[in-house]
Amino acid sequence: MTDLLKRVLVGRALRSGQLHEQLLPKRIALPVFASDALSSVAYAPQEILIILSLAGVSFYAYSPWVAAAVVVVMLTVVASYRQNVRAYPSGGGDYEVATTNLGQNAGLTVASALMVDYVLTVAVSVANGVDYVGATIPFVAAHKPAVAIGIVVLLTVVNLRGLRESGAAFAVPTYAFMVAVLGMVAWGGVRLFIFGDELRAPSADFDIVPEQTNLTAFAAAFLVLRAFSSGCAALTGVEAISNGVPAFRKPKSDNAAATLLMMGLIAISMFGGIIALGLASGVKVAEPSVAADDLLRPDGTPVGPGYHQQPIISQVADAVFGGGSLLFVLISAVTALILFLAANTAFNGFPVLGSILAQDRFLPRQLHTRGDRLAFSNGIVILAAAACLLLWGFQADVSRLLNLYIVGVFVSFTLSQTGMVIHWTRHLKTETDTRVRHQMHRSRAINFFGGVMTGLVLVVVLLTKFLVGAWIVCIAMPVLFLMMKAIRRHYDNVATELELTGDYDATMLPARNHAIVLVSKLHKPTMRALAYARATRPSTLEAVTVGVEGAEARHLQEEWERRGIPVPLKMLDSPYREITQPILDYVKHLRRRSPRDVVTVFIPEYVVGHWWEHLLHNQSALRLKARLLFKPGVMVTSVPWQLHSSDRLTGRPEPFAPGSVRRPPRRGSKDEEIGAS
Repeated sequence: MTDLLKRVLVGRALRSGQLHEQLLPKRIALPVFASDALSSVAYAPQEILIILSLAGVSFYAYSPWVAAAVVVVMLTVVASYRQNVRAYPSGGGDYEVATTNLGQNAGLTVASALMVDYVLTVAVSVANGVDYVGATIPFVAAHKPAVAIGIVVLLTVVNLRGLRESGAAFAVPTYAFMVAVLGMVAWGGVRLFIFGDELRAPSADFDIVPEQTNLTAFAAAFLVLRAFSSGCAALTGVEAISNGVPAFRKPKSDNAAATLLMMGLIAISMFGGIIALGLASGVKVAEPSVAADDLLRPDGTPVGPGYHQQPIISQVADAVFGGGSLLFVLISAVTALILFLAANTAFNGFPVLGSILAQDRFLPRQLHTRGDRLAFSNGIVILAAAACLLLWGFQADVSRLLNLYIVGVFVSFTLSQTGMVIHWTRHLKTETDTRVRHQMHRSRAINFFGGVMTGLVLVVVLLTKFLVGAWIVCIAMPVLFLMMKAIRRHYDNVATELELTGDYDATMLPARNHAIVLVSKLHKPTMRALAYARATRPSTLEAVTVGVEGAEARHLQEEWERRGIPVPLKMLDSPYREITQPILDYVKHLRRRSPRDVVTVFIPEYVVGHWWEHLLHNQSALRLKARLLFKPGVMVTSVPWQLHSSDRLTGRPEPFAPGSVRRPPRRGSKDEEIGAS
């Protein structure tokens, strides 16, 4: 049943040789890797206006300059990462760049930052999408955490089906969002500048009560910088393409660079267009927790708790197309959908990064294993679990989650660009071709400017967001860093212990092999274990039982002698009715008496086929095996006896094993009979 459910949800398994079929063309790679960066235009412009509204509507005058600064940073980052994907096409992205050029510690810092950012990407995107849906469906608004977790589970299942299938499923909604938003921006521009129409947002006549008045120059600058740091959420997801280069079709680097450029141009156009139309139509937004009191109606009265503050995209769509129109509904629908799908960028970036870290022995090796659909299934499941914990812990509150956002991504941006500067400097020392040197100088200048810009943004983000939630990320990153160092240390220690040294003699055998068969009662599993133990021809062989109940022990001894079993039976006393400890003590006694001998413990056990049947048995064999594994010089051998319930092929003919039966010749021609024989 579990296999059937897995096949229904995930699909049939793919052969390793089909990996090339999962590679993506640019038209599919764009929605797969760019959905996060593109969806950020749904909330980044609004975050700028919300922060500026703390000082009143008059501070909206700074929003074009803040938006322009964000666009400059975005162009710089896109240009910088185009150099990255060409120089490091293996898929390591920022982690590989930092490790190669700045050292292992810098690489692990980038890796920890990116892992935190990917988890937050899923949480923030899904929570924001739930907010959009909850604005029209009260049930969703009343059960935000549960609905958000359900969406994450759905995205997990889709991504477990493989990269190509998830990309095809998400391509149409992503392209619909791009066409709808760009169409809205274009038509709004036509109405403004060609037809001369006046665009009026639903909140155009409202006023905002400033929380801060008569700000000093320093306080005003700090507020503008805080708005800038919030607007830089538009840059999240840009690094995902550099981590996903191996998923592109050949030529991988060129296709990745082209996709990165398309994503940057589209995101900048949508971001700039939305904030421009928002200002032109008079959009007013405030912090959701205080909007009911701070937003004032034209008559000066607060809008009150019954007022629902529409997101900036919905207000712009209302101004451009008219509230309640088909195009207005379409804009709202595709915006909510793209916010859900933005999490897909993390579902493609986190597992690949986890696989590379596992290959370098900084994460458990299971993360490097591909699942049935050639996706890194373990990484996908871990990402989903971490995002669900965040959504539950923060009650899917976008405002609280957003304060944790973008710190990690700008840490990786800054270290990656610094590493690229060192990369080009190192290669310039050996390159002699003039044309190539000119390209390297240009690339180094781009990466240097990108490193300076992202470094400044990182400082601003830390200063403005640290006390409102970013401190959690600043704690989580060092914890992940230390965890990865500890995992690597463990793997290194294991490799050192297991390494063949010069004094190891592979021909050396133990002096003797003392075998014991554990016996609870005389039945078929016991007889099979005895027969198998005798077939291994140990130096000595004995059966051992624990006498918990005196009458049962005497009955077993009498039955043993009556059947004439040619193996001596040893009875261990257990005054406290405990089974495991007497056996452990006896094995320890054998080892102490002959340290050079090996003790082999044969454990007969029967195998059931249903989960509920396991609850009806005490699992003493499992507990005993777990304890014996820690005893040096002790080998544990399970001798299973399969019960009828364990046969999963009941009612169907089971194919014979090779050599188990001589098949009779088929009746037919003489040639066929000769061939069959």
